[in-house]
Parts: sequence; structure tokens; C-alpha cells
Amino acid sequence: MWPSRSRTETVTCLACGDQITRSMAREYDKHGDRWDRKHKAFEYLCKPCHTDLCHYPRTDLEEVLVESGAGDTDEATFLSTYLQTVEERYGKLEEES
Repeated sequence: MWPSRSRTETVTCLACGDQITRSMAREYDKHGDRWDRKHKAFEYLCKPCHTDLCHYPRTDLEEVLVESGAGDTDEATFLSTYLQTVEERYGKLEEES
């Protein structure tokens, strides 16, 4: 028998931090494979934050973020590592004039 799909569970939007009911949230998988549900814990976005996201392909973004220590290091260390990783993979960044 299937488990109850009662959606009164409360989750936290990872973008804005609001507490929302699961039925009002969108699943987010930082590895980009939300369909493979085996042994997976999802994070959630509220509908407004999900709508505000860029829905273009993000190729290696999540991999680069994890590799750069996003959420595991202080901001300065993360930004330095992120910039170095991006430049190693894609070349020197150029500012638009």
C-alpha cells in the first residue's frame, strides 16, 4: 500500500527561508536529477522563488558550487575558490563595458 500523501508537512524555502506547506513548495535537487528519487532528500522552494529562478540549463553550475565549498566555507574563501575554478574551466572572465 502507498504511504499517505498528506501534504500538511511544513518545509523551508531554501531561497528566502519562509516556512510553507509542502503542497505550496517546489522540489529542488542541487544535482539536477529530481526524477531519481532513490535515497534522496530534496530541498524546497516556495512558488514565488521558484518562478524567479532562471530556468535555463546550468550545465556544471551545481558541480562547481559544491567543488568550491558553497555553504561549507566562509564567503571570501568560497568566492575566491569559485572564481579560480571557473577561470580554470572556462578561461579568464571579462567584464562587460
